[in-house]
Amino acid sequence: MIGAGVFMMPALLGAYGGISVIGWLLSSVGAVLIAVLFSKFSRMIPGVQGGPYAFTREGIGEFPGFLVAWGYWISVWTTNAALSVAFVSYLSVFIPVLESHALYSIAVALILIWGLSWFNTLGISRVGRLSLITTVLKIAPIISIGFVGLLYIDFSHFTPFNLSRETSWMAIVSTTTLTFFSYLGIESATIPANNIKDPERIIPFATKWGTLIAAFVYIVSSISIIGLIPAQALSVSGAPFSDAAEILWGSGAQVLVTIAAMISVFGALNGWILIQGQMPEAIARDNLFPGVFRKRNKQGVPATGIIISSFLATILIIMNYSGSLMEVFKFMILVSTVSVLIPYLFCAISYFVISKRAKYSRINNINTVLLTGLTFSFSLLALIGSGFDSIFWGVLFLFLGIPVYLRIKERI
Repeated sequence: MIGAGVFMMPALLGAYGGISVIGWLLSSVGAVLIAVLFSKFSRMIPGVQGGPYAFTREGIGEFPGFLVAWGYWISVWTTNAALSVAFVSYLSVFIPVLESHALYSIAVALILIWGLSWFNTLGISRVGRLSLITTVLKIAPIISIGFVGLLYIDFSHFTPFNLSRETSWMAIVSTTTLTFFSYLGIESATIPANNIKDPERIIPFATKWGTLIAAFVYIVSSISIIGLIPAQALSVSGAPFSDAAEILWGSGAQVLVTIAAMISVFGALNGWILIQGQMPEAIARDNLFPGVFRKRNKQGVPATGIIISSFLATILIIMNYSGSLMEVFKFMILVSTVSVLIPYLFCAISYFVISKRAKYSRINNINTVLLTGLTFSFSLLALIGSGFDSIFWGVLFLFLGIPVYLRIKERI
């Protein structure tokens, strides 16, 4: 579960300095806690299809379940908007004008989103082949730069430890929230439970170990890039992994890593665009999303959901392209993260409720309270670290789902 967003993360963290490593550690701990929570869910309610949405509905009711589903859907199309910006940012290595002219950047981002939206309407088999190729290209540069870079670290880049104007505590909280974006999708193994053989064993294993491996790779690559690129240069870099490759191996490597990063982001965006159609379709079949999302085209693809979601991503891109590519990317990933953190709060409460229904020993009851408390506290802390603007837009988008829910219930 190595996320494509990691290609942009070092540049966002450059303004904070070495203290961002603590943010990575905290977000990794939080991700592992949430992974454990979902692995416990999969054992408590085996075979349930739908992941967090289904778990929440089972524990605390239909309306909270709807809000979780709505929040996840928002997170998907805001992530797609962010990934399109990441693609443009790496493309600017070859076409520098994209960094300075917002109109050109918008055009490329929208062509990418709508081109892949069209591609996804052609059928899932094509999408699957492309995703496999791009996964390999995504992991290779991250691991190679991360581990080779450790040999060339300049430790002076880690001082002063906190480069931001924030207090050390707020810098840690802010970087925890930023880095947590790279872990979005922790729960993905729990969603297709009915399609997995022996889900009670496979899902907990895949969720926990996938998160731990991703955490290790993220932290190593982050330390390497901070140690390779001076903070001032890193904070304005549009392609930090490409810049690190140039330092290590020269301009030829910079070109190769840039191409690999672009293909990786392209593939990630391709997969998420399919999900932005499939996810609301599945929930619409439970009569909790508008019926229009159930519509499929001749290829059996939920094309209507893809189009609606891409349209919303388009609006988000156009509305926020007044700043630099990095500022736009930061805003989008924070809104996406807020849209998931609120559902995680519901999931923590639901886990506690479902656990209390079962007859557990005193030790298990203590573990339940501990896991619930830690997961809830982390989600709340990360929510605070996202800042007022991101919380405002994330909550606003979430509340816009309430009239939709009420309208659906009227028709049933």
